[in-house]
Amino acid sequence: MELQEVDGTQLAVVGGKAAHLGVLSRIEGIRVPAGFCVTTDAFRQVMAQEPTLGDQLGRLSRLDPDDREAIRTLSAEVRRTVAGIAVPAELAAEITSALARHGEQAAYAVRSSATAEDLPTASFAGQQDTYLNVVGPEAILDHVSLCWASLFSERAVTYRLRNGIDHRTVQMAVVVQRMVFAEVSGILFTADPVTGNRRVATVDAGFGLGEALVSGLVNPDVFKVRDGEVIAETVSAKQLAVSALPGGGTREVAIDLPRQEQPALTHAQVVRLVQLGRRIEAHFGRPQDIEWCLDGDGFQIVQSRPITTLFPVPTAHDQENHLYVSVGHQQMMTDAMKPLGLSMWQLTAMAPMHEAGGRLFVDVARRLASPANRAALLDLMGKGDPLVRDALETVLERGDFIPTLPDDGPAGPPPGGAPAPIETDPAIVAELIERSQASLAALRRDIADHSGPALFEFLLEAVQEHKRVLAQPLSMQAIMAGMEATWWLNDRLQDWLGEKNAADTLTLSAPGNITSEMGLALLDVADVIRPHPEVVAFLQDVAGDDGFLDELPKLAGGAQARDAVDAYLDRYGMRCVGEIDITRPRWRERPATLVPAILDNVRNFEPGAAARRFERGRQQALQKEQDVLSRLRALPDGDRKAAETKRMIDRVRTFIGYREYPKYDIVSRYFVYKQALVAEAERLVRSGVLPDVEDAFYLTFQELHDAVRSGTVDARLVSERREAFRSYQALTPPRVLTSDGEAVSGAYRRDDVPDGALAGLPVSAGTVEGRARVILDLAQADLEPGDILVTAHTDPSWTPLFVSVTGLVTEVGGLMTHGAVIAREYGLPAVVGVADATRLIADGQRIRVHGSDGYVELLP
Repeated sequence: MELQEVDGTQLAVVGGKAAHLGVLSRIEGIRVPAGFCVTTDAFRQVMAQEPTLGDQLGRLSRLDPDDREAIRTLSAEVRRTVAGIAVPAELAAEITSALARHGEQAAYAVRSSATAEDLPTASFAGQQDTYLNVVGPEAILDHVSLCWASLFSERAVTYRLRNGIDHRTVQMAVVVQRMVFAEVSGILFTADPVTGNRRVATVDAGFGLGEALVSGLVNPDVFKVRDGEVIAETVSAKQLAVSALPGGGTREVAIDLPRQEQPALTHAQVVRLVQLGRRIEAHFGRPQDIEWCLDGDGFQIVQSRPITTLFPVPTAHDQENHLYVSVGHQQMMTDAMKPLGLSMWQLTAMAPMHEAGGRLFVDVARRLASPANRAALLDLMGKGDPLVRDALETVLERGDFIPTLPDDGPAGPPPGGAPAPIETDPAIVAELIERSQASLAALRRDIADHSGPALFEFLLEAVQEHKRVLAQPLSMQAIMAGMEATWWLNDRLQDWLGEKNAADTLTLSAPGNITSEMGLALLDVADVIRPHPEVVAFLQDVAGDDGFLDELPKLAGGAQARDAVDAYLDRYGMRCVGEIDITRPRWRERPATLVPAILDNVRNFEPGAAARRFERGRQQALQKEQDVLSRLRALPDGDRKAAETKRMIDRVRTFIGYREYPKYDIVSRYFVYKQALVAEAERLVRSGVLPDVEDAFYLTFQELHDAVRSGTVDARLVSERREAFRSYQALTPPRVLTSDGEAVSGAYRRDDVPDGALAGLPVSAGTVEGRARVILDLAQADLEPGDILVTAHTDPSWTPLFVSVTGLVTEVGGLMTHGAVIAREYGLPAVVGVADATRLIADGQRIRVHGSDGYVELLP
């Protein structure tokens, strides 16, 4: 098939590369070397000639993506098999005929074009092979076979395994294109591949054929272009180039010394190339990674694929600059969420939220534009996550993205203002919890009377009650009272006594913290199970079987064990990792998730550990209070300082535990919503509208409402959403994202961190040394006494592990996030916001956590 005949709808016939080349050849002003495509029909014809391939591919699909040796061995076996298959005579004749039309003795590039290649969600860049300057029909046929075999290169097989793509579903076409004898070649990214900025294009350029750059043989010249102007340029010493040999093949050649440090392109050429790239980007509708060549006739484009590593930008319907802050970094859940989860959080949130890449963001541009609002917002963000604050300040310092508006301008004062002060009275907390429980009980009672479209109307009303409970002024006053008292104690006691983070000890075992109680309650469950060896042995073999509770009563002591777990689930079963996403399976739905933590508690603790631990923390806090007050009274004006401090200690211990309750209320309501929505999805499955209940999770709340009302679902939409979600899971969301697409990470600007140590935010005082346990899945936890938990982020569901560890390190977090609050209550030294902690700290490595100074040492 001639390339000029190919269009974007023929992916299954010609593969991703050829499909893109065919489209490129139709874009006005874009030159693409002429050629033809050996289609996937030919590949299937050849593969069918070898009966052993089916078994080999089946074995290949079952490999572990981390088993490099098995992948290397089996992929080589498959390549040998494919390369050894003779090209059928009829197919060889067709290829030879096509060569005659384009020039039988001309030089060609022979290039793989797989059906799972250059896709919007998986580029497969460099995973299959390309051969340059191939001359003569016999050589062309040999290299077509080599391209087929390269579908099973070790790197391509590993890439597919990691991306969940079955090898048996991927087909290979081959592009045969006239060779471009390039004077200069390289790569154009129409968005900055490092920062993600869509307005900045990056051009890499070198002399000769592009193989020199792709193989890493030379460092390219790098040009950055914004708004039609080169804004940055790095010219490298280009000592070598790859050039074509007259009879076929390529060779490395040395570049003359005077030319080595000359720019490969002029600024005018760079700008012209970027203009072509913008035209290609506009046609495909997303940023592109473009391979180009420059010969005597100008630029030719030899490949264009989507840049799949960029984090998407929220859709805006205006031309203003927007500055987005990640909600996931505030909620300690940066994983991608499914559409139903996203839409439910948006529906119940107290502020407008924007979706991108399966995550939610809040736009703070207009707040930052007002000087009056700016300081308060930066202070709030800094307390939550200092890296977010630094990222925002970085953007502000540039002075070209966020305008400064007058204080009476559109930004206005911060919504709601500061909450009014309240008395230090435990009855306030009791009243708030009682109100919440009454509202939740009414929700559970009333929702049972609704189904079908009426359920969705009811849920819209329930969401208003949900927001009313969350927005109670008294609730906000109680939360702020606890946090402000914490900040007051830390600030004043450092000034007066030189005490750093004194509130960390003063808040140990604070009463009424629903999250810390949850961790201690699982110790009580272990106490019930520990005396029964048969139950313990049974639980060790549960391995994800969520039906284990039904089996327990058959064992000696099993009935008591089941009742203890059931009682725990009655109180905490609505929780799970990533609980802000309503689609995540709750502990009540998958109770086996808790079994590893229960067994750790059985093994690592003695009976009564929960009560002893709580009382020990309470006594430590009391002793710290007496020590602080005694030392204050010895100071000038000491009686006043001691009296003020005593009032603040009482205040923090009265209110700090309530800080965790609103999230518990939210998640409790979410589980009620979810059970009702799943019941509707089950009805859709029974009626044949949906093939599976979980398909409903790929619909938004409104779309699921429409499906229930109409009895129809767009199956293609569900499939596209599932594929998009899979791709989003591989992306790392930025803390701050501009509407230009620039990801701004923020940095710790500190000079007090030892060389080699990892900087973070100190959130719970103390220093501890121990074995790092890098755990990314709570259900896979296996902890020993003295271990230090290292993970990406901790929402309340991680609390059961906190009782088993001696310290905490996370990649995400702030002073008042859940992990920090519970670490302080349990007395665990903790450092959060440690960039790449789970990658830089090896599982089993000894580390020292400096919870007062905010860094982690890696020990020999």
